[in-house]
Amino acid sequence: MKKKLTIAIDGFSACGKSTLAKDLAKNLGFVFVDSGAMYRAVSLFALQNNIISNEEIDIPKLILCLPLIDLKFEKSDDKDIILLNGVDVSDEIRQNHVASIVSKIASVKEVRQKLVEIQQKMGEKGGIIMDGRDIGSVVFPNAELKIFVTAQQEVRVMRRFNELSSKGISTSLDEIQKNLEERDYMDTHRAESPLIQVADARVLDNSSLTREEQLEVVKNWVNELMFSQ
Repeated sequence: MKKKLTIAIDGFSACGKSTLAKDLAKNLGFVFVDSGAMYRAVSLFALQNNIISNEEIDIPKLILCLPLIDLKFEKSDDKDIILLNGVDVSDEIRQNHVASIVSKIASVKEVRQKLVEIQQKMGEKGGIIMDGRDIGSVVFPNAELKIFVTAQQEVRVMRRFNELSSKGISTSLDEIQKNLEERDYMDTHRAESPLIQVADARVLDNSSLTREEQLEVVKNWVNELMFSQ
């Protein structure tokens, strides 16, 4: 193949998109980009700089501050981390106070425009796997493989609970479920680049699949595409 595949993975929160994307990127030797982490990092920046008060965003101030935000992905001890203005915020952006406002931040047109531009530049040479909400519909509409990941609500709640617990972040199942329900609604109903399942996406319901099993399913899809070139 002259150009490596571009793989777009979309889906709701806590469906295991990032886990799948990381595993697949490692297996194929591709670059992994967690677009959700980028929106979370912008959300953290807004919280740190008094751009949000009582969960209300000062949108004009946020837009003015966008040029001050520098985001980079790096490897550290074989772990993918995101740097916000040179600081590793990989764990902090997963906390509930960030999760509760990230969908509002992501609904701001200018924020999406800035991050989509960065994401598209990352994917110019192919060989990239990106997960998020609008990857197949907006960021990489011409991706050779588009995947829409889904899972049952109770499965998603437990996955997020276990993820946060493993990082020492205290929360409750009820709090997580409320957050996921709110994010699902906002992600699918926002005016700017809502979460949708594009017509040519392959659907992966991983409710009853192990991490290894879902990777095997997608590897088979990749092999089908590569052999059909």
